[in-house]
Amino acid sequence: MSNAFEVLRNEMDELVIGHDDVKTALLLGVISREHIYIQGPPGTAKTMLSEIISKSAELKFFFYQMHRDTRLSELVGDLVISREDTENGELIRQDIIKGGILTSEIALLDDISRAPGESLNVLLRILNERKYGQESIPLLTAIATSNPTADEYYNEPLDPANLDRFVIQINASGLSYGKQWDNAKKIVSLYSTKNGSYDFVTKVGKKALDESYDKLKKVIVPASVQEGLISFVTWLIEDQKLNESNSVISDRTFLVKSIKIIKAHSVLNGRDEANLSDLKALKFLLAFRVPEDMLQLAEDKLESIENQKKKTKK
Repeated sequence: MSNAFEVLRNEMDELVIGHDDVKTALLLGVISREHIYIQGPPGTAKTMLSEIISKSAELKFFFYQMHRDTRLSELVGDLVISREDTENGELIRQDIIKGGILTSEIALLDDISRAPGESLNVLLRILNERKYGQESIPLLTAIATSNPTADEYYNEPLDPANLDRFVIQINASGLSYGKQWDNAKKIVSLYSTKNGSYDFVTKVGKKALDESYDKLKKVIVPASVQEGLISFVTWLIEDQKLNESNSVISDRTFLVKSIKIIKAHSVLNGRDEANLSDLKALKFLLAFRVPEDMLQLAEDKLESIENQKKKTKK
């Protein structure tokens, strides 16, 4: 792992026990500058991990708790309406004092599925284009979170097309319900000696992220990795019979964005050329794009592609 991201990972490991996949997903997101969707019950460190990254990288951070009455102005800043008398009559102008997501570099949008359709649609367009109107915004990565779509949480799932806007997707689970008792013991031990504050976080600075993004652009993706990606997508569609009715395997994600995530995984591990081990990063694209019973099969397939190619080389 490269030095800057080793520091980031160590900070997360120091302050949050377990949740390894969520940590890796967040690192891949900030390296690739792609948006992240995390679903999980309350208390699974979604907010805390996002704040640790923003503090360590010294990024302008925006946190917003979505609710049923979320207004667009709460996300983008204050709307100002002014009137002016002209020769042709009264002219009404609407301006905005930029704030919120328009001025942040990393944004945490909690409970995104609760947002009303009108605000959500505009928000997703801003995230997709990284523009408000014709002006670019400094946003690097947005992290959207949601509780599970169960009756006790009173929320509905995002539309699959909207969910696809978040390239990286991860399903977080609690350590207790996951029966991760060793990690549970570590948490008890940690908070028996600490007060839970994480005001001081080792700084890596935004420069490190900028440098990593420049490295990502230069990462070489050899033919073997390209073939491995195509082999995996072929397996999903032809062997596992995934289609428009049971999955979201869009060209945008699996033929374009996946290359970026493969490159980000290479950068995360300090390499300037991708190899077959980087295909494993594709699992962070799958959580809500394929049926749940397919996830472990897909991880096994990615591992088998890596191993098969290695055997062929020998």
